[in-house]
Amino acid sequence: MHILIVEDDRTIASGLQYSLEQEQFTTTLCQNVADATRLIEQQLHTINLCLFDLSLPDGSGYDLCRLVKQKQDTPVIFLTAFDDEVNVVMGLDMGADDYITKPFRVRELISRIQSVLRLYTKQTSSSILTMGAVEINTQDAKVKKGGDEILLTALEYRLLLIFSRHTGQVLTRAQLLDQMWDMGGDFVNDNTLTVYIKRLREKLEDDPQQPSLIKTVRGIGYKVER
Repeated sequence: MHILIVEDDRTIASGLQYSLEQEQFTTTLCQNVADATRLIEQQLHTINLCLFDLSLPDGSGYDLCRLVKQKQDTPVIFLTAFDDEVNVVMGLDMGADDYITKPFRVRELISRIQSVLRLYTKQTSSSILTMGAVEINTQDAKVKKGGDEILLTALEYRLLLIFSRHTGQVLTRAQLLDQMWDMGGDFVNDNTLTVYIKRLREKLEDDPQQPSLIKTVRGIGYKVER
């Protein structure tokens, strides 16, 4: 597994490299946004996970995360010295998979890395994704519930894929909009998203008025239970 580390603190960076390589990870280190951007543009296909410091001398880890997620669904973990809700939510809105606050214990970080990688491996190792009684065959893009095929439009299917790949996580409306744009290049606004979530519920829920599959998290977004 190849991990990209972007951290400008040389002490933290060298400690991370040493610890991760002891766990048999391959690492590449960048200390600023410019170098990291060049590497992402050229070698992202070789990277399995990114560790981004939020505060960098020539920019922010947010920008790097956005760039990575626009190109492909590579997991990103933020290293942050800030533990306030605004920074955490902003990072997750960018598509980050996890964050850890400095100072952190290396064993905790490695545990989180392994957890995120296991999730991604599980998602990509099978062409069948499940959400409750709903089964999604990503190989032939078919959706079934209770053995019966459910016909979805292209945008409905994209939205369902996003939910199915983030079960157990709360997704904000901003995250959903960003990921739908990245996946298809189609313009989807906030009102359109509301319509598509309503349509998915009508097609997939036993009772669309009291959804048990795609749940609303008031004031934040939506969540699909594992």
